[in-house]
Amino acid sequence: MERLWAVGASNWAEELVMSKKKLVLGTLLLSAGMLASCGPGHVAVGYRSYDPYYSDYHTWNNHENVYYNQWIIETHRHHRDYRHLNRHDRDDYWRWRHNHR
Repeated sequence: MERLWAVGASNWAEELVMSKKKLVLGTLLLSAGMLASCGPGHVAVGYRSYDPYYSDYHTWNNHENVYYNQWIIETHRHHRDYRHLNRHDRDDYWRWRHNHR
């Protein structure tokens, strides 16, 4: 009789450990999904963009975000993620940006 109780206790403990592992894994997956969906209106730090007029690359960072938001306000545009702008708008931004250094 004692042996049956010991086997049952062992299975119960294993199930408890497994359920905690599933809980942690589920939490991690949920967190990763939430982080992936955050910030569709923001450009990731370190994103590089090519400027055709000066034939150089610009790294997108918080400093560049300040200029981009200023451009949006000054040119009366709706805010959109830089990566979703069409080529004409990107060219307009870089032309403006080089005149505002």
